[in-house]
Amino acid sequence: MADTLPIKVTYCGVCTLPPEYCEFGGTTKKCEEWLADKHPDMHQKLYSQEALAQNLSSLSVEAQKRAEKDAVKKANKAATAEKREAETRASSKIIIKRIERNKRKYVTAVSGLEAFGLDIKKVSKDFGKKFATGASVTKLPGGGEEITVQGDLSEDIEEFLVKTYKEVPEDNIELVEDKKKTKGEKAAANVPAQ
Repeated sequence: MADTLPIKVTYCGVCTLPPEYCEFGGTTKKCEEWLADKHPDMHQKLYSQEALAQNLSSLSVEAQKRAEKDAVKKANKAATAEKREAETRASSKIIIKRIERNKRKYVTAVSGLEAFGLDIKKVSKDFGKKFATGASVTKLPGGGEEITVQGDLSEDIEEFLVKTYKEVPEDNIELVEDKKKTKGEKAAANVPAQ
């Protein structure tokens, strides 16, 4: 048997497909920009005028028209999806909630990070390392996930998020205080109104 080296495959940093298949990922324009930046030689091979003309010339006239129509459709679909995602991000809020557990013990819950494309588990690990405390990810009953961090760190977490994750605008972060009810407040809440 001849010794053959393994084939090295490049994967797109946007859609995670090999660049030859980016057109099926739905983010063709972004993929092309990424490829031009990271692998200009491969970009030249796939997206040069000669390569595009050669690929089109092998199709029939009818297939060329269909391919052009499909390309326009995909570009419009991608632009619409990008616009919708931008609107969602603009209206989304990250809630940092300070929750009182016992007398002077607190935990901080952070929710709403999914809307900004952040990996919740990675962010949780980053919190644990940065603040030298326990941080865990829990699923919310209404859907989504939240990170629970041991300690009263709401302002520190806000500052860390803004500084570390550039995709999170400071205006979209909201600090909330969740106080535990005292025995007197609980009793007052349970008394029916007359």
